Amino acid sequence: MSDVRQQFERAAVFGASGGIGRALVEALADAGIGKIYAGSRSGLTHEGDNVHPFRFDYDEPATLADAAEAMADEPPQLVIVATGVLTLGNGSGPERSFKQIESEAMERVLRINTIGPALVAKFVLPLFPRDRRAVFAALSARVGSIGDNGIGGWHSYRASKAALNMLVRNFAIELRRTHKQAVAVSLHPGTVDTALSQPFQSNLPEGQLTNPAESARNLLRVIEGLSPEDSGHQFDWKGERVPD
Repeated sequence: MSDVRQQFERAAVFGASGGIGRALVEALADAGIGKIYAGSRSGLTHEGDNVHPFRFDYDEPATLADAAEAMADEPPQLVIVATGVLTLGNGSGPERSFKQIESEAMERVLRINTIGPALVAKFVLPLFPRDRRAVFAALSARVGSIGDNGIGGWHSYRASKAALNMLVRNFAIELRRTHKQAVAVSLHPGTVDTALSQPFQSNLPEGQLTNPAESARNLLRVIEGLSPEDSGHQFDWKGERVPD
């Protein structure tokens, strides 16, 4: 991960208590990033001289503004949004038919998967330097690809990730006007052994499930290789572009 250290002095991970988010913080620390902001709803994640926990809550947008203000003097050049939900806390899973769509469940999925990351961007993108490389990466999913959708279903989750991908494209266009070296992308981490995917792991082909540490290394490797020309697109964990 030496390239990550060479590219970024400071990084921020929103969703640092989740499986992939925690692994990303640990991988960034192992890579020698000088300062890592690790955000979670509790604000109590990780320990280490270069890891600085902070609290945020998508239901309290002011906490995102506060987090950005606290980072302003030493802003991150790499921001990763590693939050997301597939099955809600009440057990509501992804809809297999449009007959199962419920407004409250859909609103909640959109709040976590789409609106929350958009608010992160609202507050942290203004911190990016204009004269050097900076990357905003939001974890998305291949099922959010409209062009790659051949089976349907999972309506709220698909819609929330497709909307997130569109927002990232918008952010990339806007950044291009003022931050020539900045990159905004969405990333598909693959199927990772976390609480999010756990209910859907039983029928996976052999070798398709990735552990969080390996996933984090894969994602950072993709980030290392991104250029401004890649901004606005979605890439999978192998670095291949996902259809829009």
